Amino acid sequence: MNKTALITGITGQDGYYLSQLLLERGYRVVGLLPPERQGSVVKLDDLADQVEIYSVDLRDAQALQAAVTQLQPTEIYNLAAPSFVPASWNDPLGTLDLITGTATRLLTAIRHSQLATRFYQASSSEIFGAVQESPQSETTPFRPKNPYGAAKLHAHWTMTHHREQYNLFACSGILYNHESPRRPPQFVTRKVTLAAAGIKLGLMDKLSMGNLDAKRDWGFAGDYVEVMWRMLQTDTPQDYVIGTGILHSVKDLVEMAFNSVNLDWQKYVEVNTTLLRRDEHFQLVADPSNANNDLHWSPQVTFEQLIENMVQIDLQRLQSGQVALTE
Repeated sequence: MNKTALITGITGQDGYYLSQLLLERGYRVVGLLPPERQGSVVKLDDLADQVEIYSVDLRDAQALQAAVTQLQPTEIYNLAAPSFVPASWNDPLGTLDLITGTATRLLTAIRHSQLATRFYQASSSEIFGAVQESPQSETTPFRPKNPYGAAKLHAHWTMTHHREQYNLFACSGILYNHESPRRPPQFVTRKVTLAAAGIKLGLMDKLSMGNLDAKRDWGFAGDYVEVMWRMLQTDTPQDYVIGTGILHSVKDLVEMAFNSVNLDWQKYVEVNTTLLRRDEHFQLVADPSNANNDLHWSPQVTFEQLIENMVQIDLQRLQSGQVALTE
């Protein structure tokens, strides 16, 4: 009998790659989408007609209970969250309810249904926040610095409490920055790859950037959904830090993107002081040793391969008119 996976946040970057992986492994994939978001299923492109969509308000506990009871999922992947971290300042309570509220309601639904459903909570390196040690592991203290990080931490602890109190199979993946051609343009990686492609095609002249010395632990989203799945296949639920363990600067990102289209980035990139943000002394960088050892997982796509692929796809999109630089 096929396994059934429920996914919240299915139309996002991770939702796409996770759906693809699960479909390839024979799962029935059901996306839980709020009624007002039904139109966003087109973001799934080629997968849109391969997944099922169940319309439900994620804020409605009774409706989520009914969904879990009816669909009887083998696994639930809770990816629901605002797509852009800085936007959480505009609606802290909405962010808290979408992230923590959805997690709590789904965990409660599993418990009340008395199913053996396995639950994955998408956590984030943002829960580490103002770190005082690098790299970070599963034992690093949490010190979130924004409403998104605080909400992710609350959801992380809520999941932990349900696991300990009710013996549910629930776990949390603490994921570092992971990118792909499916990233929206407000993310720095996509901003840069789209600009490199646009400048190459003569569609724009300059790229304004902030702190080129800022460093991040960047990986490929397709690699990271693999570890989400692996976490739910183990005998014992456990939380894992997921990242590459390698830091790259924004300057590295820019240089790689422009090099991939044979351009000298220094001729086109200007630093805009209004975009500068104070960088921390300690960096957010993963220590993925436990995931490497326990789950036999390691990133397959290098940062260089990721950025080159993103630029090439943005070139194709711009040439075919699929994307506009003003999007």
